[in-house]
Amino acid sequence: MERLQKIIQKAGIASRRKAEELILDGKVEVNGKIVTVLGTKASITDSIKVDGKKIKVEEKKYYLLNKPEGYVSTTDDEFNRLTVIDLIPVQEKLFPVGRLDYNTSGVIILTNDGEFANALMNPKFNIEKEYSAKIGGLLRKETSKTICRGVDLGDFRTKKAKIFNVEYDNKKENTTLNIVITEGKYHQVKRMFDKFNHQVLKLKRERYGCVTLKGLEKGEYRRLKIHEVKKLWNLSENG
Repeated sequence: MERLQKIIQKAGIASRRKAEELILDGKVEVNGKIVTVLGTKASITDSIKVDGKKIKVEEKKYYLLNKPEGYVSTTDDEFNRLTVIDLIPVQEKLFPVGRLDYNTSGVIILTNDGEFANALMNPKFNIEKEYSAKIGGLLRKETSKTICRGVDLGDFRTKKAKIFNVEYDNKKENTTLNIVITEGKYHQVKRMFDKFNHQVLKLKRERYGCVTLKGLEKGEYRRLKIHEVKKLWNLSENG
């Protein structure tokens, strides 16, 4: 159940303020009854009319996908490469929340809720994204501390990050680690390590906010649970 004016807004009929005016003017019906009280709640399954015309609100859907390497995070691709949409055969027209690179795997959320997606992608809310990475070379503690404080990448300066679970493979001269960032700019993690001459050899997003890959194999997906959607909304509002 949602406030009537919000449902009217979601249907694209009017802004929330204009929807309130329509309600007060007696131009809104719910299940055949005129509603003039602001704050009245309804469901998208109710018969809602504005100026005598029935409105239709698309049910919002939220999916979590464990993206494999070799897929692009778009709805279509000019080079006819496989997209994340190909992995979720549902009727709704979905789009990914943000991007993962072609060769990056892991958590990606898909939805048809533009308001939700925009809230999650807004950098001011500092929603955490956790990655596991394998990088070339042995990461020095001084370099790790510098990255965590934030680094100037030319077009922007990264916010504070966290690096942990650092393990060294002295024989192969590689380092594996986990890193948490809050922005999610294009190629950000790769650029952060490239600045210090560490090539990212493998990258996987393990967590987006409160959502993890638990129980999902590569290429598998599931509907987000109601409490997960609510937590993500809360993170975007209070981050």
